[in-house]
Amino acid sequence: MSVPLYQAKAELFRTLGHPVRIRVLELLQDGPKPVRDLLAVIEVEPSNLSQQLAVLRRAGLVTSYRAGPLVMYSLSTPDVADLLAAGRRILGTVLTDRDALLDELRADTAPDPAPAANGPSTRPGR
Repeated sequence: MSVPLYQAKAELFRTLGHPVRIRVLELLQDGPKPVRDLLAVIEVEPSNLSQQLAVLRRAGLVTSYRAGPLVMYSLSTPDVADLLAAGRRILGTVLTDRDALLDELRADTAPDPAPAANGPSTRPGR
């Protein structure tokens, strides 16, 4: 039995719902990267990055291959980069009350590395 399209879309967006996964996809927009380069930029434990890469692989958003001793990752399709660009445009439209984030979006600079999954909460009252 086939899954309804809206359910498949919801699953895709759930997959994108983690800051480390988004950061990985952003970094891979420039081309394939070895895991060690991703780890150097995304300050998370290797096991956490491995887990997030596995989620992206299962969702079909990235592909991996060996290049000698290195495991390389790349976007599975340029449409993933297009989706990230659309997200940037949407944020630019809806976040007019957040000047700092809007300035970053307009400058088209790479965002700060994603916080570690076990890092302190930035939510008020936590």
